[in-house]
Amino acid sequence: MGSGKLVDSHVSFRDKNEKSGLKDGELGHQTQLHQPSNRCPECRSVRVWRDGLRRTEAGVTQRYLCRDCGFRFSPSPDSELKNKKGKQQTLKRRVCVADGAMKNLATVENRVAEAQRESTSKILEYAWQEKKRGLAESTIQQRVIRLNTLIKKGANLMEPDSISTVLAKSSWTDSNKRVFIATYKSFAGAFNLPWEPPKTRVERKMPFIPTEEEIDQLIAGYGKKTATFLQVLKDTVARTAEATKLQWTDVDEKSCTMRINHPVKGSRARVVKVPAKTIAMINALPRTNDLVFSTTPHTIRRNFYKQRRRIVATLQNPRLRQIRLHTPAIGKPPWNTI
Repeated sequence: MGSGKLVDSHVSFRDKNEKSGLKDGELGHQTQLHQPSNRCPECRSVRVWRDGLRRTEAGVTQRYLCRDCGFRFSPSPDSELKNKKGKQQTLKRRVCVADGAMKNLATVENRVAEAQRESTSKILEYAWQEKKRGLAESTIQQRVIRLNTLIKKGANLMEPDSISTVLAKSSWTDSNKRVFIATYKSFAGAFNLPWEPPKTRVERKMPFIPTEEEIDQLIAGYGKKTATFLQVLKDTVARTAEATKLQWTDVDEKSCTMRINHPVKGSRARVVKVPAKTIAMINALPRTNDLVFSTTPHTIRRNFYKQRRRIVATLQNPRLRQIRLHTPAIGKPPWNTI
């Protein structure tokens, strides 16, 4: 009797699926899968894994696992409904606009697009001028990124007044505004554009100085190559661009010293005494070419800040979030060379 009931229930379940047009394993109308935005609410990262399904009153929703901070979450099912309502209201407003207003709107959009294309071409011309002046590639790249940011904010690079408007309406800090002002001041000088920069006042703050144990905890949380790179920065107080150009011939194992032969930002070449532990970590790396690390400052910087979020979430120490690549360490002044 028991086995017969199981067969009857299975047959009836398949009959219902065949009548509804569903195949085995599919979800019905009442258990429709919601797929809202899958951004981590903890660290706002989009690097997430699917981690099974979760049944709610509104249906079945996807559960996610953040790859950066390890937070498990299920997005709100109402987010997709709100987005749909917003799109419908936007379409209704566009339909109610008169034909003459639509033509004027199209004309304005064409003018904005033309101004953006002109600004983009001027950025390329400005980058080439700075290249001929001998400016560093990294500096040119950062300035191009800031100029493109101003364009995305609605500014026209050939109209200095629009730059002042964007800076006044933005929510950037005064220190961040000063960087954008210096960038556009250089751009305006290259094309002889008259512009009076807005005044900013930046208050100097005391730098965060971590303890020796906190620096060691942070370094221990990285991989083999990145941990060795950070250990070199800690012991030599070198800049990131200087450490990426470190060669195997610059490392002296007998005297436990390193030669910084590629200084940047007006520094001088120097020889730094390092512990034997740092030399051992360097010797454990594979020797693929003349460089010790074979990477770029941009790659190191991006990997450092991405993995730092994971280490902070693992150790539950928010002070580690304030440690940067050029954070000063106790007892390691930059003039401690031989």
